[in-house]
Amino acid sequence: MDPTHTILVVDDEAPARYALRRIFQSEYRVAEAGSVAEARERYAADRPDVVLLDYGLPGEDGLTFLREIGNQPESPAIIMITAHGSERLAVEAMKTGAYDYLAKPYDIDELRLVVSRAVERQELRTEVQGLRATLAGEGQFGRMVGNSALMRELFQTAERIAQTDLPALLVGESGTGKDILAQEIHARGARAKARFVALNCAALPETLVESELFGYEKGAFTGAVATRAGKFELAHRGTLFLDEIGDMAATTQAKILRAAESGAVERVGGSKPTPVDVRLISATNKELLSVIRQGHFREDLYYRLAGVTLYLPPLRNRRDDIPLLVERFWSDLQRRYDRVGPELTRAALERLQEAPWPGNVRQLRNTVEKLFVLPREEKVTAEDVTSSLGDQLAPQAPSTLDDPLAAADFREARRLFEVEYLTRKLREHGGNVTRTAEAIGLERQSLQEKIKKLGVLR
Repeated sequence: MDPTHTILVVDDEAPARYALRRIFQSEYRVAEAGSVAEARERYAADRPDVVLLDYGLPGEDGLTFLREIGNQPESPAIIMITAHGSERLAVEAMKTGAYDYLAKPYDIDELRLVVSRAVERQELRTEVQGLRATLAGEGQFGRMVGNSALMRELFQTAERIAQTDLPALLVGESGTGKDILAQEIHARGARAKARFVALNCAALPETLVESELFGYEKGAFTGAVATRAGKFELAHRGTLFLDEIGDMAATTQAKILRAAESGAVERVGGSKPTPVDVRLISATNKELLSVIRQGHFREDLYYRLAGVTLYLPPLRNRRDDIPLLVERFWSDLQRRYDRVGPELTRAALERLQEAPWPGNVRQLRNTVEKLFVLPREEKVTAEDVTSSLGDQLAPQAPSTLDDPLAAADFREARRLFEVEYLTRKLREHGGNVTRTAEAIGLERQSLQEKIKKLGVLR
């Protein structure tokens, strides 16, 4: 008998349990339960690798127990046993999270094979989880890389919470990779087979956010020519990613809180609640506690969404990761364009490492692609990097505001203006913060904070 693998047999008929015990006891440890209530106790005590679950149980049926444990992070492989001709129940069991199903009377050899494959699947899952944990400790989390202490700690925490159903709040500046981190957390959890549905709360006007989140009934408003499911319904049994939640209107915040607490949504123009089971991952580039103090965000919603809070550091705080990121981007570009590309010189890499990167990893990736696709020579030099960064960060026309005015987002336009304005003023005063602060009417400390926040070159 292999004590590392346990099978839980759940059947209300003692002879059936006895027969299954005789079949598997030479290979596995076998636990038994005659009802769902007893199965809960055995499941908690034995933590089985495989559950042979009969549908036709007295009181609560097998599907009830399947719903309880089928989507847990460490759920076992559940094989549903149904009566002959119950194909509909079998399909529902598979949708609910069953590994496989067998109809009575089943073939013993087929049952052995299904159980053997289920055990192998559990072993493989355990191995993959261990490998992922190791990679997270070494600075890799799926598509995200970073070997700095900040990122290794972030990856290890994200790996742990991915195995839970806790709501997660991702906090970081624009471009730090909050959306990618959310997708990687989803991909590692028990909900990975279901949908990952994203909504940027800042990209839609208030009048559309509600219908996008909760859906609408036909005729609910002008243009509602057909009933449409919202993001909550589309993410049922999966993950709903709410990006830029700090920009949600108060009415929308209240409805999201109600949906999160009740586990149900009501479409616009409808009157019937629809049950939903979603994991919520939210993201913001704002300090929400400060926004709460200003009265613009609900404190109760904050604590509902921030089951775990993960902070993504700006790129300027982890410059040691830049060579690793550039290497990853360069390899991706070589595969995408099917060519080696120009040589990236050490001086160019050092210049990339010195840049402020107010747009963080997103800006670095775009810059690297530009250097790869549009090289002036066969080698990318430090001057090429300076030229590329100058195009993005410091517009050369001193009397125009073309870059800020071209920005689609007001906050991005303001940031671009502040970067350009402060860069010019610092240059006018030889990089002296005290003299620059006096000239533009700011306190020295306030100017220092802005320089640090915006990553302004001095």
